[in-house]
Amino acid sequence: MINEHPGERAILVHLDGREPDVREDPYEFQELAVSAGAVIASFVNVSLHQPNARFLIGSGKVEELRQLVAAEHADLVIFNHTLTPSQERNLERALECRVLDRVGLILDIFAQRAQTYEGKLQVELAQLEHIASRLVGSRADLSGQLGGIGLRGPGETQLESDRRLLRVRVKQIKNRLVKVRNQRQLARRSRQRAEIPGVSLVGYTNTGKSTLFNFLTESKVFAADQLFATLDPTVRRVEIPKLGAVTLADTVGFIRHLPHKLVEAFRATLEESVNADLLLHVIDAQSPERDEQIKQVHTVLQDIEADDVPMLEVYNKIDLLDNVEPHIQRDEQGKPVRVWISAAKQQGIALLQQAIAELLEEEIYIATVRLDQQQSRLRGKLFDLNAVQQESHTEDGSSVLKLRVAKIELDKLLSHEGITAADFFAQYTED
Repeated sequence: MINEHPGERAILVHLDGREPDVREDPYEFQELAVSAGAVIASFVNVSLHQPNARFLIGSGKVEELRQLVAAEHADLVIFNHTLTPSQERNLERALECRVLDRVGLILDIFAQRAQTYEGKLQVELAQLEHIASRLVGSRADLSGQLGGIGLRGPGETQLESDRRLLRVRVKQIKNRLVKVRNQRQLARRSRQRAEIPGVSLVGYTNTGKSTLFNFLTESKVFAADQLFATLDPTVRRVEIPKLGAVTLADTVGFIRHLPHKLVEAFRATLEESVNADLLLHVIDAQSPERDEQIKQVHTVLQDIEADDVPMLEVYNKIDLLDNVEPHIQRDEQGKPVRVWISAAKQQGIALLQQAIAELLEEEIYIATVRLDQQQSRLRGKLFDLNAVQQESHTEDGSSVLKLRVAKIELDKLLSHEGITAADFFAQYTED
């Protein structure tokens, strides 16, 4: 989306003195504002120990902000905190300019990044649910006249509608998202019938997921050094050495205290993570906030019920660290748990592919078997499972089948035929 209000001058208000669990990162706040297209006119640190019900901050600080807005000719004031609708309205009246909170800022960035039909629907849904309680009096008129950060996006024209029309629109969007979700599930079932394992990239925003995705899939997904560079989910088929085809999904990056409305609105998108066979948790190895970012990703995965999906940690950007070479870390059983790479410099990619193959091949049989003519029924059922990748024939009429099949599916078939997997491969597998 083109920024129709470039260079909006913004005063950023960061609230300090709060409990560590709810305190936001001031540096991340500035990156969010820049990602939205704001020009930071001033950054204000406010010590807040007791929130003010009317303004969130004290009336004295409000007056200081009003004077700063006038002096800096600021277009808006952005708070690194969630404001209630009444606090937002009270601040706008007192400061005589637009006021935006953290949720509105993130929603605006999402509005700029959405490209697909599904992504635009999800953004509009989140925007409408967020602004529904804020559509009163002058705010509705202001938003309809000015646009700008926090006010643009697919749902912008709905800002002038009353709450009844908003409820109708929200219902329409939810119905459309249900259809999109059903279509996604059909596509997913098709991949599952073909027994193609699903791998999903997850991680904090701006950790290099899209750069890694582009290299592995030879795609051109938008990748940039900014927060939420990727919003829409992208799924590609990719060949992993010694394993075969997998589907790789690139998903929206997570963030500290991701607004609940966004978790709900993007649930259909995040289902690619829920239904994956393996999660690649991409981590910015050189970030000073690395441990906190890892914690936030696990929190969101719990919210979308994906915390029990097998995970491989991918520590990216090692080219920015001293004396760190690409390598695989393993647990006590020798299973890969962490890979250190640089997607930008294409270092350690082969090790990552090796680790993916090791983790996924535990669930897949890849073998060549020979079946004689009396076993045509078993041959037919293997074809029904889409387990046969290649077939040839010997002089005596036997079928030589190159198989790639989920262990659970083959074990079920062999059990029905009265054959154990061990006997099947011991008797039929070619060297």
